[in-house]
Amino acid sequence: MSLPVLYSFRRCPYAMRARLALAYAQCRVELREIILRDKPQHMLEISPKATVPVLQLQDGSVIDESFDIMLWALQKHDPDQWLASGNNGSNSGLEWLLDETDVDGHFKRALDRYKYCERFPERPQASYRSECEVLIAKLEHKLTGHGYLLGDDKSLADMVVLPFVRQFAHVDKAWFAQRPYANVQRWLAEFIASDLFLAVMKKYQPWQEGDAMTVFPPA
Repeated sequence: MSLPVLYSFRRCPYAMRARLALAYAQCRVELREIILRDKPQHMLEISPKATVPVLQLQDGSVIDESFDIMLWALQKHDPDQWLASGNNGSNSGLEWLLDETDVDGHFKRALDRYKYCERFPERPQASYRSECEVLIAKLEHKLTGHGYLLGDDKSLADMVVLPFVRQFAHVDKAWFAQRPYANVQRWLAEFIASDLFLAVMKKYQPWQEGDAMTVFPPA
């Protein structure tokens, strides 16, 4: 392997997280865009949980949690100090992120039910949306008086949460635009317009065995 191999799916917020960190840190990988209903056998062999992202390093070791891929990339190169921003030299910012937002837990479960409400007819769609709003309200408060979640500089916390807030906002853009979340709306709009986001959302053809290597991020 001349480069680490990343299995990814463009619209998946977990895979988006990984690509954001890899692009920011300029960690070059071989990108293999997949189709979720037709996952490559090699990906299933190295990561039986069968979800993206999956990063296989040159030594054969595998990282298949998005947050761990982000940490791996930032520990290699972190030019704007995403790991330190807002933490005051401690881990307080990351502790807040992991303990208080629960973005990968309760929020993601409610978001899936809100977005795919036809699969979960036990409750009205608006009920699932209200569950999601608990986190959005926390973020709105956290962003009051600050550009980003942990202060005036971007941090890992922002990049962990933003892909999921984007997914939530896009379920019903008109409704979200009318809600009293001016700070979250400003923060999200800046992210979506950023060069980094536009770079990681470039479309690629699904990978097939024998294809030429796609290097990400492009030189």
